[in-house]
Amino acid sequence: MTQTIAPRVRTVVLLLLAAACALLAGAGPASAHAAVTGSDPGQGAVVDKAPARITLTFSEQVALSDDSLRVLDPEGKRVDTAKPATVSGTTYAVPLHSGLPDGTYTVAYQVVSADSHPVAGAYTFSIGAPSKTSVSVSGQSTDDGAVGWLYGFGRYVSYAGFIVMAGGAAFVLACWRRGAGVRPVQRFVVSGWVALTASTLALLLLRGSFTGSGKVSDIFDLSLLGQVLQTKSGAALVSRLLLLAAAALFIAVLFGAYDKREDAEEKRDLTFGLSIGGVVVAAGLAASWAMSEHASVGLQAGIAMPIDVLHLLAVAAWLGGLGALLVALYRAPAETPVDAPAVRRFSQVAFGSVLALIATGTYQSWRQLGSWSAFTDTRYGQLLLAKIALVVVLVGVAWISRRWTGRLAETVPVEASAVREKERVGARADGTGETAVVRTGETAAVGTGDGDTPAEGEGDTGLDTDEQPGTEPAGPEPADSERAAQLARQQAARDTAQRKRMRDADPNRFGLRRSVLAEAGIAVVLLAVTTVLTQTEPGRTEQEAKAATAASASSSADEGASGALTLNMPFDTGGEDGKGIVTIDVDPARVGGNEMHVYVERPNGRAFDIPEVKVEFTLKAKDIGPLPVVPDHIATGHWSANGVQIPMAGDWQVDVTVRTSDIDEVTVSKNAQIG
Repeated sequence: MTQTIAPRVRTVVLLLLAAACALLAGAGPASAHAAVTGSDPGQGAVVDKAPARITLTFSEQVALSDDSLRVLDPEGKRVDTAKPATVSGTTYAVPLHSGLPDGTYTVAYQVVSADSHPVAGAYTFSIGAPSKTSVSVSGQSTDDGAVGWLYGFGRYVSYAGFIVMAGGAAFVLACWRRGAGVRPVQRFVVSGWVALTASTLALLLLRGSFTGSGKVSDIFDLSLLGQVLQTKSGAALVSRLLLLAAAALFIAVLFGAYDKREDAEEKRDLTFGLSIGGVVVAAGLAASWAMSEHASVGLQAGIAMPIDVLHLLAVAAWLGGLGALLVALYRAPAETPVDAPAVRRFSQVAFGSVLALIATGTYQSWRQLGSWSAFTDTRYGQLLLAKIALVVVLVGVAWISRRWTGRLAETVPVEASAVREKERVGARADGTGETAVVRTGETAAVGTGDGDTPAEGEGDTGLDTDEQPGTEPAGPEPADSERAAQLARQQAARDTAQRKRMRDADPNRFGLRRSVLAEAGIAVVLLAVTTVLTQTEPGRTEQEAKAATAASASSSADEGASGALTLNMPFDTGGEDGKGIVTIDVDPARVGGNEMHVYVERPNGRAFDIPEVKVEFTLKAKDIGPLPVVPDHIATGHWSANGVQIPMAGDWQVDVTVRTSDIDEVTVSKNAQIG
């Protein structure tokens, strides 16, 4: 039975890995996590005169390089004059040559978001009137290619390595301590450490090219590696390598000194020390992801990072322990089979892990989606639905495994004596017909191996009748000694094989092995979906970017229709019912006195009456401001202020603070040319 099951296991594993790779291959250029929420001039805008600079506003802070923002004329020549710089918060600008001729210009950007993912794209605007342009804005993403695919695969392997290493070690310590001496389980945990270490080193080398040119030739560029080490992502990868050195020591003790301890008190103390040390190392490794990815930016980052660490630890305890259990069920020697109490203890650990995953996953879903519509309207939400479905199926299969565990526990006491009796009967049956040669003196005794005495005439088993008293018998001949040892080894191998056959023939154990194998297969695909999910733009950010694009288009249309300035800015205070759009109308948008109207609407267009709105004007180029304006409440969702003084013309930053409750408020900004 074992010989027929093993090829099936290998086939299933290969098919599941192929499915995982297919999922990773589909994770292409949609991995940008910061989105452009505003620009000046806006996308597709037509301005009367050439702007002095181009500004871009992102949904989160981004890292800039010398070529992060490029502005190209219709012939494809660069017209920006200096390195891009931070204007304020998440707004960045690059200055332009003066006196640019009319035509269509292309703004190309390539930055790295605060959660470590590259963001690239381009848009056009026109001066005077649109014209033909030779610049192609397609294929801007650097993560769409060989380097991007390798980086995505490296992330998958790193997640898998952490889960196998941490979860396998936790399974041994918490569920099956005898497994510390089982060689297949040792290899399973060590393979996780090797995979995580190798993938971390590979990610360090790939990082520079992944966030830059995307060229394979830049992978081994040491100058890029030096730049990577100075970033948050580089620091996270280096700290992971340092923690892996501590993990190597932990594994050496677990499978070395711990397994050899025989004193119960010493082993108990060592178990306590390994448990504390293992949790600390595993939490540190999980934090290396939390500190550099989704959890480190956005709403409530201080709460999100520890919750993300707990989420990763729960995943490792469940899926990594599941992998270790599968190895134990299929590969553990017959002398040390995994027993029902160990499986039952793992079932309890897995149940606790699932509860932790539900709690932390619910919080993460709210934080990354922000609305029910994002489940179906965004790619992140669709992937999250697929992940939830896989988790539900996995829990269902785990429930079946738990039933098999209960049956196995009920049959173990009854079967133990039966197994021993079968082994005794089987040993006698297998020995029939085998010959065992034993020599005393120089006379050979040939038996049947079943305990019977030899037949008459076949030789005597006693001393030779001619042997004199006091004479020492001759030692066994070398050939006969080797033959006896060979027969003993053969008998031991037969006994072991028979015990394994009897163990595998147990229908309850066989059912448990099949259900655990199904769990592991689903877990492989689940891990692939999770990896793709971490490389996908969160639903909240995607919806904000869409709203900002629509608002920018509306603002451009409004500006072209009249001399008044209209700014539309989406906001989200993070609280319940905290999303909406604030619109600022400044008329006639010139130096001197102006009339300002503020309108606040819900996403569905209905008026949104909130407790407070404040507006500030800042001209950073001249170090003027902020100039505060507190408008009067006129009607539901409508505020107004007269005599708003603009002292001089320039590119003014308009900051609007919106408060939707006693504790929930947010400030949104946009730049506008006034005067």
